[in-house]
Amino acid sequence: MRITLCGAAGEVTGSGYLVETDRVRVLVDFGMFQGRRATDQRNRDLGPIEPNAVHAVVLTHAHLDHTGRLPLLVAKGFRGPIFATPATEEFMDLILADSAEIQEGDAARLTRVARRAGRRTVEPLYTRDDVRRVAPLVRRIGYEERREVAKGVTVRLFEAGHILGSGSIEMHAAGKTIVFSGDIGPNGLPFLRDPVRPPRADTLFLESTYGDRDHRSLDATVAELHEILERAVREKSIVLIPSFAIGRAQQMLFHIAELVRGGHIPDFPVYVDSPMAIEATRLYGKHQGLFDAEARSLARRGQFQEDLKNVRFLTTADESRRLNEIDGPAVVIAGSGMCNGGRILHHLKHHLWREETVVVFVGYQSEGTLGRALVTGSKVVAIYGERIRVAARIHTLGGFSAHAGRTELLGWADAAIGAGTRVVLTHGEDKPRAALAEAIRERFRIDATLPARGDVIEL
Repeated sequence: MRITLCGAAGEVTGSGYLVETDRVRVLVDFGMFQGRRATDQRNRDLGPIEPNAVHAVVLTHAHLDHTGRLPLLVAKGFRGPIFATPATEEFMDLILADSAEIQEGDAARLTRVARRAGRRTVEPLYTRDDVRRVAPLVRRIGYEERREVAKGVTVRLFEAGHILGSGSIEMHAAGKTIVFSGDIGPNGLPFLRDPVRPPRADTLFLESTYGDRDHRSLDATVAELHEILERAVREKSIVLIPSFAIGRAQQMLFHIAELVRGGHIPDFPVYVDSPMAIEATRLYGKHQGLFDAEARSLARRGQFQEDLKNVRFLTTADESRRLNEIDGPAVVIAGSGMCNGGRILHHLKHHLWREETVVVFVGYQSEGTLGRALVTGSKVVAIYGERIRVAARIHTLGGFSAHAGRTELLGWADAAIGAGTRVVLTHGEDKPRAALAEAIRERFRIDATLPARGDVIEL
């Protein structure tokens, strides 16, 4: 058996593993590359994958960097089953439809530019029609359900605590047990159940997004958010929160509502300016069975409906544009989380240069994104071709991350690592991945493998 790294090796996007036995080929995730290195050609290059020769796909969760190239796979001839939890299926439908709309819009814009220069038409990576061909291939799989996904390959998904429906994968094939962590969440996130510890593995593919550090505690992070919002109310500031539509947007609503409910800050306007986040919030209500005990209790009491009654959900572009004229205090939660697209770009363009503006980052900022430029202190940034001076106050609240920190990663992996276990570190940039490898060496006396894209792990 051999496993080829299709992405997320030395970086945090493009997750994908091609598992090959002497009889079948199975893909675990097939995500989109994002950030500075995510050229169009890089996303189009399928590498060693022959779509019509892949027997099945198994998904850890719905995020674009884990599912974003599935429509391309289908457009190129894949017709096998795609196994996913019910929540992952529904969130993936939402994410891929949004992605296709962006792909088509970008291609149309670039085509107009190309034609004026006498160049040929630019084709989108995939279209909405390609996305519609994905859904009929999905086969739902529940947590803890063992399923043969291809001849001789059996999988079990168990809770990963990253977003609703996210799972880690235990795979049995060719007499070996392989565990794919997917993205592991920290303990104690609102709504989500804590990650389930993995079984003992012959080979463990472990994410390393925050392999070089631990997050601040959630309590301390919420306290810092309280201070930021309290000052914003006092100074009548506009607070911009770039947020991932699924998971982070709902978490921020939870914490803001908690602060208002407790009397820590006054009730003031909160705008969710993201059609995808609005639909994702609806899906959260549909999948309350996946909530942790606290969230289920709040849902039973109708607390979430009470908390959201004063939140304003904006769907149209006109509603979004009108936010440029509002006075503070107000919070605007808008996508995307790394500021590499979406409505947040318009708000940043209109507000970054104002000293009274506050920007709060609540998630990972990949190398090459506008978000990374802002959190690392850039004084001038380009948005839609215009140079914008950065005068706003920039805050980074790492304690809201949906990824486990180093200590939690080591504790989670402890259950999987035994005598002879091979550890392969993926889904992390080089610095945190190397730091986690050193920590694994010290704790387990194992030299972890740090593959590059295209490398093959032989079992």
